[in-house]
Amino acid sequence: MKRNMSNTDRIIRVVLAAVFAYLYFGGIVTGTLGIVLAVLGGVFLLTAGVAFCPLYAPFKISTYK
Repeated sequence: MKRNMSNTDRIIRVVLAAVFAYLYFGGIVTGTLGIVLAVLGGVFLLTAGVAFCPLYAPFKISTYK
């Protein structure tokens, strides 16, 4: 996998994942929406960790210079 995410993109994803986790585990958002946010937060953490977003690849998008 070739890196296609800049450090700024990665930081934004980690911050969003933390917000989603706070909303879900804090009981602010529950039910189906809470589960969707928790899963999306996990995906954000995973993609930020490997610096590769699979959705960027088909569209040839890269925030990494």
